[in-house]
Amino acid sequence: MTQQELTDKALNLLQQLISIQSFSSEEDKTADAIEGWFKTFDIPFERIHNNVFAKNKFWDDSKPVLLLNSHHDTVKPNKAYTRDPFYPHIEDGKLYGLGSNDAGGCLVSLIATFTHFYNAENLNHNILMVASMEEENAGENSLRGLLPQLPNIDVAIVGEPTLMDLAIAEKGLVVFDAVVKGTPSHAAHPNDNNSIYNTIEVLEWFKDYKFEKTSEALGDVKMTVTQINAGTQHNVVPSQVELVIDVRVNDAYSNKEIADLLKAEAPCEIQERGLKLNSSKIDKNHALVQSGIALGRKTYGSPTLSDQAALTCQSLKLGPGDSTRSHSADEYIYVHEIEEGIDLYIKILNGFMH
Repeated sequence: MTQQELTDKALNLLQQLISIQSFSSEEDKTADAIEGWFKTFDIPFERIHNNVFAKNKFWDDSKPVLLLNSHHDTVKPNKAYTRDPFYPHIEDGKLYGLGSNDAGGCLVSLIATFTHFYNAENLNHNILMVASMEEENAGENSLRGLLPQLPNIDVAIVGEPTLMDLAIAEKGLVVFDAVVKGTPSHAAHPNDNNSIYNTIEVLEWFKDYKFEKTSEALGDVKMTVTQINAGTQHNVVPSQVELVIDVRVNDAYSNKEIADLLKAEAPCEIQERGLKLNSSKIDKNHALVQSGIALGRKTYGSPTLSDQAALTCQSLKLGPGDSTRSHSADEYIYVHEIEEGIDLYIKILNGFMH
């Protein structure tokens, strides 16, 4: 089969995936469609929950493993959609539909690339293709939950829209709950310990706080207060104000270091919700990255989170489409982006695998 025929089939698969509702944890029908691809090409596969995965034909346990991964779940369409999110149609070179850009285009391009290399002999890495579930909600059955069932992975490409540039680092995430306390009282009486007024100084502290370590690829840690909640009625001063703080962590810190710093220094009670969404990176001199650079692709650091956070190996975020279209109304991906994405994936792996 020619590369163009493979690309056409990948485009058809993407249209099929768009037409099937596949919100996180509801991906059984898209998993069936992905199974259908592997059956068509006589490629043995396994399925755990709605994760579908396959190994290249000449798998050799003595060789290191390259993971190709992207997800087939989607977020729910927002109310600003003017088109049917489940109707895949091409208009002015754009394929519209929910999940087209995030991350259906990446997924079908990686599946096509895996299929291209499936029968290849004498590769220096095994290839493991994983179409995973529950990426959007970081669910327990997502790639993180699947990893113990998979072979040990040495390096990975995670398919997310990067305009096929090389995201050699990705910020991690820690979400904190904070509490600013005060003295509850009737609004009519004097109170010099009003929890809401006390919050002004705390908010200024979070706004002005600077983490010392910066990163060449990811820049500074970014901390943002994103939610605030207090009070039950107009004439009662509340006993406390609750804050939510979103911290995007660069690769100069571990998530635990960030949590320890804030718990020691913040002027209020603060507690992290979890530490599992760590930053990710790959050495710029890694052969996989260098293969992409040789093809004229740029490197950068990504501020958005993906299933890379589940991996402990070096990983590269790379895929067709544009991250700014993700989770937007009337989501789309250009047909030429998929065609170019498959071509570039194949060329990058050719430079890396031989």
